[in-house]
Formats: sequence, C-alpha cells, structure tokens
Amino acid sequence: MTSTIDLAAVKARQQQTWASGDYGAVAARIHLVSELLVEAADLAAGATVLDVATGTGNAAIAAARCGCRVTGVDYVPELLERAHARAVAERLPVTFVTGDAERLAYPDASFDAVLSCVGVMFAPDQERAAAELVRVCRPGGTVALAAWTPEGFIGDLFRTVSRHVPPPAGLRGPVEWGREERLAELFGAALRDLRATRRTFVFRFTAPEEFADFFWVNYGPTLKAFEALDEPRRPALHADLVELARRYDRSTDGTVRIPAEYLEVVATRA
Repeated sequence: MTSTIDLAAVKARQQQTWASGDYGAVAARIHLVSELLVEAADLAAGATVLDVATGTGNAAIAAARCGCRVTGVDYVPELLERAHARAVAERLPVTFVTGDAERLAYPDASFDAVLSCVGVMFAPDQERAAAELVRVCRPGGTVALAAWTPEGFIGDLFRTVSRHVPPPAGLRGPVEWGREERLAELFGAALRDLRATRRTFVFRFTAPEEFADFFWVNYGPTLKAFEALDEPRRPALHADLVELARRYDRSTDGTVRIPAEYLEVVATRA
C-alpha cells in the first residue's frame, strides 16, 4: 500500500509534527516504559546498543545506566538536543546522532542490541524500518521494542483524532507494531525466541480536561490535529478527548488514572 504514497513528504510532515509542542514533557511521563524495556532486554555492561527513534533519549539513557556504550538516533534534531542535555545532566556518555530509522547509517551487525521504545513504530515504511533494525544488529544480538497496541488507550486516541483529521490514506497505522501478528509479518525468521508481553502504563492527571489540554499543547500529533481544524471545530475534538479520558479512567478518588496498553517485545537476531 505504501508504494503509491509519497513517503518523503509524509516523513517531512512527521518531522515537523514531532518538533512541535513539547514531546519531552510527554516522554518524561512514560519514562518507566523504557526502563522496563531495558530491564527485559537484560543488556550486558559494555554492550554496544543502538536506540532507534530515540526521541528525547528515554531508552538510550536507561541503557547507558547499565554501563552500555549507547548511540541514540532520531530524525528530529530538536528532540536530540533535549536528549543530549539529559545525558549530560546525568553524566552518561551517550552519543546522539541525527538519522533516519529507515536508512540507518551503520554497517551490518554493528550493534549487540537494538532498541526502540514507542519510536520506530511511527516510521511510514514499516517493512524497511524493521529490516534496518535487524540489519544493524549482530547475529545472536538482542532486538527489544515497545509499541502501543491498537486495542489500548493510545490506539483509541489515534482513532479519536482521525475522526476529526484523517491520516494519510494508505499508510498502516503505527499501532500495528503492537500486534504480534504484524511483528511476525515484519520480521519473519529474522528474529527467534521472540517474547511478547502485554503491559500497561498508567497516565495520571488531575482531571480529564487536564489530559486533553496536556496532549493538545505538548503531543505533536494532537497539536497538529488541532491546528488543522478551524477555530469552530476545535472544541469538538477537545470534548472527544475529554470523553476518551473519562471512558478509560479507573480512578475512584476524583483524579484520573488512564491505563494504556503496550506490547513489550524482546527477541534474538537469527
């Protein structure tokens, strides 16, 4: 389906989207997802690790705390600036490089482990991105991924936004990476001993309205959706986000606790 789509144009819009708002504020809230992913990957001290679509460096920094030699790559320089500042603040020697998940600038089998935490899932050419993850990992090395599931809260968030601002036609949704069946299609026999675990991260806000406001201001895809709507239509999207938070809320104390399912995957490069 992606063969008839201008993927370069899609990617350029994505870069603008992720550079907008303040993704660092969102990433700070979900830091635990990266910590659990790195723990599940059971990285060895001294291992060479690549964090693909690192964003503001959550997984890269978690791996560096394990004593690994870490490189984080992302195609949004603004996010890498935040990642570098965080690593400097923690005195962790992480290398951050501007690069494309679909065209990683490294030779075959360059790394002992390749990670991506809710990052590579947004690559428009999913097959090419998956092939690159495998290519740069050495045989016997580790590939570890975390991706939001279609059935979970973030999948519902994307569907809610899409009702107001449809995504580019023909692209497979990023939450497809959160399906075991899709991962089998993407990786096939290139990965073995694949362990997929469904986990839940809980977003916490004081009220549903705070969630909607926070994602409007900080999360690039939501911010761009609001910007794409004319002024009279924005309240309807905001109201739908508030209703979404209310529907998922499991709190009983007047605040909001939103469980968001994601798939944690750890596998061995064949």
